[in-house]
Amino acid sequence: MSDAPAYVIVGASGGIGSDLCRRLVSRGPCKIVLAARDPNKLERLADELRAINGDAEIVTRVTDATDSGAVDALFAAASATFGTIHGVTNLCGSILLKPAHLTSDKEFGDTLAVNLLTAFHVLRAAAKALTGGGSVVLMSTVATKIGLANHEAIAAAKGGINGLVISAAATYAARNIRVNAVAPGLVRTPLAERLTSSEATLKASTAMHPLGRIGEPGDVASVLAWLLDPATTWVTGQVLSVDGGLSSVRAK
Repeated sequence: MSDAPAYVIVGASGGIGSDLCRRLVSRGPCKIVLAARDPNKLERLADELRAINGDAEIVTRVTDATDSGAVDALFAAASATFGTIHGVTNLCGSILLKPAHLTSDKEFGDTLAVNLLTAFHVLRAAAKALTGGGSVVLMSTVATKIGLANHEAIAAAKGGINGLVISAAATYAARNIRVNAVAPGLVRTPLAERLTSSEATLKASTAMHPLGRIGEPGDVASVLAWLLDPATTWVTGQVLSVDGGLSSVRAK
């Protein structure tokens, strides 16, 4: 498996992260470092992935990506275990829906930490680890592309990620490191369960998306997998909308 692609998936145990990992192991030989905060979820996912592909090399590492030292240690361990790393994604995130005047300093700080700081920590460590080039994919949101009420904190944090993507893509292009992001609409994940479990909220959100439904984890994971694929060699500096048309289409 020395030629198999090696990935570091931060936030691997979430709804989108789990689906992404299943897709990666289903494509064939690969090596994956699964990183997240909950050790039990990580081990369950690792067992599932090994059952899908017994040849896949799966390693778990409990990591709080808001801690830059923990992220640096994660990548040091990944490089020591697998050597060359080919693809990295950060799927850490949160959802805070409040108008600015009702958002506390702590809520805003936590939103920035979980979304923007984790992205910066992962990008910085990945830039050192991807010695042979490769792909870094971050997670943005539709709320950076269309004004959505009560999204001030999360839009500010994810807007920072959009800027991070285009700047880092320019910085690291000469080293053949591609940097992109995916910007989803509402996706049916455990993180969004408070929204998707409400019939009224779900109905309103479904009506907002021109394709007539909210997203499923696979809708986003399939695009992440494509961006991480070593064959996707000519895409960088992009924030790709995966939002059912919400940011750009007005249905009849």
